[in-house]
Amino acid sequence: MSLQQNAGLADILERILDKGIVVAGDISVSLVGVELLTVRIRLVVASVDRALEMGIRWWETDPALSTRPQPDTAALLERVARLEHALAAATGAPA
Repeated sequence: MSLQQNAGLADILERILDKGIVVAGDISVSLVGVELLTVRIRLVVASVDRALEMGIRWWETDPALSTRPQPDTAALLERVARLEHALAAATGAPA
C-alpha cells in the first residue's frame, strides 16, 4: 500500500468510528418450506465515545471485560443467609 492509500484508509476508519456504522442482516435456513434456523446479525462499529453517546455501554457490566473484581457467589449467599437469620431473630419470625 502506498502512503496515500494508508491515509485514505485512515480517513475512512476515522469517519466510521466518529459517526458509527450499523450493519444488520438475517440468515435463514429452510428445508421444504420449513424454517430450520435463523441467525440475526446486528453489528455496530463506533468509537467508545460515540457508543457512549448512543447509550451503548454493555462492556461495563460484562464480567469477561470488566477489570472490577466480581463478587463471589458463595460469599453473597452466606451473607444473605446471615442477614435473613438476623432479621428473623429481630422480628421473632422462624428462621
